[in-house]
Amino acid sequence: MTRTAFFAILWRDLFVTGKEFWVFLLQVALQPLFMLFVFAKVLGAAGYVSADFGRLLLPGMVALTAFLTALQSVAFPLVMEFSFTREIEDRLLAPLPIALVAVEKLCMAVIRSMVAAVLMFPIGALVLGHAPWRTAGLPLLLVALLLGGWVGGALGMNVGTWMPPNRISVGFAVILTPLMFTGATQYPWKSLDTLPWFQWVTAFNPLTYLSEGVRAALVPDVPHLPPWLCLSALVVSGTVLTATGLKGFHRRAID
Repeated sequence: MTRTAFFAILWRDLFVTGKEFWVFLLQVALQPLFMLFVFAKVLGAAGYVSADFGRLLLPGMVALTAFLTALQSVAFPLVMEFSFTREIEDRLLAPLPIALVAVEKLCMAVIRSMVAAVLMFPIGALVLGHAPWRTAGLPLLLVALLLGGWVGGALGMNVGTWMPPNRISVGFAVILTPLMFTGATQYPWKSLDTLPWFQWVTAFNPLTYLSEGVRAALVPDVPHLPPWLCLSALVVSGTVLTATGLKGFHRRAID
């Protein structure tokens, strides 16, 4: 009964996402589309960046899109469901432990993040005229994206359950902006050797390890962190954030 209820809730969320796929596509594609166009195409045509910059930038955009999609897929619904719509009560009444209701949210976030990451390749090819791809790097790419989606969803659960609802707009501004620009999405981590203080700052951002992992899978000739380090850091981040996120979810559920 528990397994049936879990997959029924997951299927419902998948059905809703499929029904609103064009809305989902706009949500996940608009920002990276313009970032690729401006940073790689426009600045490249103007001579401010090299013609090869898009090849370095696209893996970072894949990582950023996957991470933010997972984060927002959990954080925004939880804020609404716990504070306004109270839709979460229907899920909590299902024959499921509270923890599994939260785990279903994480699973859905990972699925959405993977779809968003896949969509970035045709978008990148459309904007840049090509998209870096290595069949040999596919296993690393899949593992990195799965772990990155998990970490992003776990962070979203922390945001959605620990942050006061009336502070959510300010909270997202405070969290998302530093997250986006210290996550090594527009630059390789090793290129920051001349800015050691900023290199240390980026080392505390889990998005950095997803970006470097995706870069290692797609463009291994670009300097990057060792893949084992990237995956290990994502596992540690996901474990810690999931533990605190489940605690926050349980606290809000029994209030």
